[in-house]
Amino acid sequence: MNIEKILSISGKPGLFELKIQTRSGFVAESLLDGKKITVGMRSNVSLLSEISIYTYSEEKPLADVFRAIALKENEGPAISHKEDNLALLSYFKEVLPDYDEDRVYVSDIKKIINWYNLLQSKGLISKEEPKIENAEAIKEQVVEEVKEKKTTKKTTKK
Repeated sequence: MNIEKILSISGKPGLFELKIQTRSGFVAESLLDGKKITVGMRSNVSLLSEISIYTYSEEKPLADVFRAIALKENEGPAISHKEDNLALLSYFKEVLPDYDEDRVYVSDIKKIINWYNLLQSKGLISKEEPKIENAEAIKEQVVEEVKEKKTTKKTTKK
């Protein structure tokens, strides 16, 4: 499973794959419909490889949670994210028994299951160990570009 270039963009439905970076942001392709969009640096973007789920002992990377669901479902689809809250809570308890019930909300569980089903339908989910090799490098590159953009704006204003 390789989710290092998969993004969640606030205000946009579904997930996106990072394609290329531009001067003012980057281009991402929707996993829902394949449309490409340009995303500015001011958008709230999260790399799935950087998201973790609270447990009572530690924070579990989202890739590990996806892997646990894949093991439970034999790499098939999970239950629908539109199930009632009790069904979702009991399902998630089976997948991740020690998740922190006070800090992980039903809305988080719905999002995780929805993302899993989307990634699974695109063939991006497997029971193998997750590969998150370049996530830190991608994050650093995006941060550097934001800094450069701010520096460029300051010098052009003077």
